[in-house]
Amino acid sequence: MMDSSIQKAMAERGLTRRDFLKFCSTMAGALALPRRYSTRIAQALETPKRTPVIWMEFQDCAGCTEALLRASRPTVAEIVLDILSVDYHETIMAASGYRAEEAKKATIDAGGYILVVEGSIPTAENGIYCCIGGRTALDLLSEAASNALAVIAVGHCAAFGGVPRAAPNPTGALGVMDLVTDKPVLNLPGCPYNSVNLTATVVHFLTFGELPAVDDLLRPLFGFGARIHDNCERRGHFDAGDFVQEWGDEGHRKGWCLYKMGCKGPITFHNCPAVRYNDGASWPIGSGHGCIGCSEPDFWEWGAYNVAELQSFAPPTTFAPVQLPEQRIAPASAALMGGLAGLAVGAAGAAAYNSLSKKDKHEEVESAPVEEE
Repeated sequence: MMDSSIQKAMAERGLTRRDFLKFCSTMAGALALPRRYSTRIAQALETPKRTPVIWMEFQDCAGCTEALLRASRPTVAEIVLDILSVDYHETIMAASGYRAEEAKKATIDAGGYILVVEGSIPTAENGIYCCIGGRTALDLLSEAASNALAVIAVGHCAAFGGVPRAAPNPTGALGVMDLVTDKPVLNLPGCPYNSVNLTATVVHFLTFGELPAVDDLLRPLFGFGARIHDNCERRGHFDAGDFVQEWGDEGHRKGWCLYKMGCKGPITFHNCPAVRYNDGASWPIGSGHGCIGCSEPDFWEWGAYNVAELQSFAPPTTFAPVQLPEQRIAPASAALMGGLAGLAVGAAGAAAYNSLSKKDKHEEVESAPVEEE
């Protein structure tokens, strides 16, 4: 423990009290908390304390560690030196060999730490496909989780198995939640995960002494409680039926909806539209590529460019409603409105969705039947 608070450490780096409070407000927003909670967050972060962290890497590409190293709100230096006490992390720790293992053992024996896991855990043939220092990932995970306060799985591999778990899964890869069942587990999926969500999770833990509320996949609701589709900057084009038909076409240049190019935004829950990546500069859909669904289980099996069958994932009520105006219309417009009304009704609302999808110019457009009064 170090007799210093996060607020004090930020001041030593030339940041003002206003900067600190702005950070607290940002964290309250990221956690989907009312603005008044920024005061409580500030009080918690002003308390001199550092939570020990053990960060384990197993079957992974280190992409989530790279995301951590490029974090700027706060930077990785602030996370390591001020918010957390990262006692073990194979990529960024100074120690190596026996000294590193001794530091990890001392933290485990003392207890009261957060275990962060990156990468999936192979289970086939007793876990021989991932060994560190002569010990399997299965053994190392079991030991590291034994005295942890909570376990945070960062990235799709640690949360749901990721690429290693994709068919045919020769190593028997599994996610953390499949193996750790006696400790609180929280998943921060993504490929890579967004470091903003880890920062917010840590702030929530320091403020309230517990992990944030989660969904049925153990993902925090503040980050994974809403569909990307519902907050997408291109949603208006989906509702209007304006779709990109091929890469580089006019619709693509104008920023139209990428659903027909395989975008999985309508079936993916993540806060990408709000927090984005690269200091909030952009995100996949904003840069012109569809969402691949990297926060959902088994997204590798979907195919990045396969069009999602929306009716298989969500009821028709999730699509934009088609409503008739309340005021009376002129007789001359009755036939036209009758046709529109015919598109708005139908079994299970399927016609409502079809009305949103514009036909290609070379396709023949069939007229809707008009019912006579």
